[in-house]
Amino acid sequence: MSREDYEVVMGLEVHAELSTKTKIFCSCPTSFGAAPNTHVCPICMAMPGTLPVLNEKVVEYAVKAGLATNCEISKDSKNDRKNYFYPDLPKAYQISQYDKPLCYKGYIEIETSEGKKKIGITRIHIEEDAGKLNHDDLSGGSLVDLNRAGVPLIEIVSEPDLRTTEEVDSYLKKLKSILEYIEVSDCKMQEGSFRADVNVSIRKKGETKLGTRTEMKNMNSFRSITRAIEYEIGRQIDVVENSGVIEQETLRWDEVSGKTFSMRDKEDAQDYRYFPEPDLVAIKLSDEYIENIRKDLPEMPESRKQRYLEVYKLSEKDAGILTSSKYLSDLFEKASEICGNYKAVNNWIISDISRILNETEMDPIEIPFDASQLAKLVSLIDKGTISSSIGKKVLVELFENPRDPEDIIKEKGWIQISDEGAIKEIVLKIIEANPQSVADYRGGKDRALGFLVGQAMKETKGKANPQMLNKMFAEELK
Repeated sequence: MSREDYEVVMGLEVHAELSTKTKIFCSCPTSFGAAPNTHVCPICMAMPGTLPVLNEKVVEYAVKAGLATNCEISKDSKNDRKNYFYPDLPKAYQISQYDKPLCYKGYIEIETSEGKKKIGITRIHIEEDAGKLNHDDLSGGSLVDLNRAGVPLIEIVSEPDLRTTEEVDSYLKKLKSILEYIEVSDCKMQEGSFRADVNVSIRKKGETKLGTRTEMKNMNSFRSITRAIEYEIGRQIDVVENSGVIEQETLRWDEVSGKTFSMRDKEDAQDYRYFPEPDLVAIKLSDEYIENIRKDLPEMPESRKQRYLEVYKLSEKDAGILTSSKYLSDLFEKASEICGNYKAVNNWIISDISRILNETEMDPIEIPFDASQLAKLVSLIDKGTISSSIGKKVLVELFENPRDPEDIIKEKGWIQISDEGAIKEIVLKIIEANPQSVADYRGGKDRALGFLVGQAMKETKGKANPQMLNKMFAEELK
């Protein structure tokens, strides 16, 4: 049998670190990048006699995420102890939520090549993050950093509604975008603020019973998730085709070899021996509390996209790219407001900025320059101070060493040549050096003019005014 004879069934468990200033059960800061074990206290280090106190902001952010993903909000919720041995969680249990999550029965709508599709969300619950083990291959030991222990998380569990890597990619990007828009998480994947556990199973087409699933843990790169799923699907089909049995297990994805490796047997809920957290009271929410959060929700990606289509008359594709990230969308709006040329701002973001982000695998939040610098770049081109080709060089500089674009072009000597006499001198030089192209143009081959202009731009290292070049070449070649 071939791969086309199988249906893939996938579900995701997404962990997003919440952007609260302090941890979920203590007042330690949550900021990333501090020296190991400096953001810790007796509570998050689980010293005997210490008691947790729930951070109210965590509940608010979780409810906000639930409302933004069309969830029902539970007015009666609680915390539970999830028991398992974890070397970087000092309590040897995690405070999470089991049978009474804060949010449940939601969905988000994604765009695919087959059209729109609703992906169900089973639940969103709050829990604490674990610390981090730093492995030392030379000594063969590991050091524990507990700065992350107790950082608040929401876990967003999807229904097993995903069937293709395209759907998984679209779902994760949409979910990330929503969390960014409502500002409950910075979703910095490279810092582990947004990561996914991917559950994959296969079954023969036409079957209704779900196959045995495997789980790939803590994946924080869209590219890696896509590669890992493709590999795991192929591996499971090979096992079944060779009369083997899929084991329910937790897997680790290895980026270098492009393969998954078994870490341990996959636990079921009963393995965690959940019971209500005795040190925390139940979470009771009023209708008024929930409605106040609902009223405070900002403009979401869909409505912002619709506004771009109606107000700015952008294409469906461009509006979709801009609104896929709050950071790109905000950059577009602020830069457009400053320079007054939204079309040019849109073009720069959609083409060159997006290309650099893709090439460097950089997240939009990491763009090192601000809206005023982008607006200044657009204005310099509009005024004729620099050409578009020089603008591309300025953009590269903005990514590498952000500063005022005007300072960049002065430092580099990139100010556009717009002097008529200087332009004419260049035009005559190029005409003299390219008699064949001149003959081609006069013989009716219009493309030859583009070649001549290109040679002039090359001669001036992109600094000549292209509009003036086109006009002067046409006049000289009559």
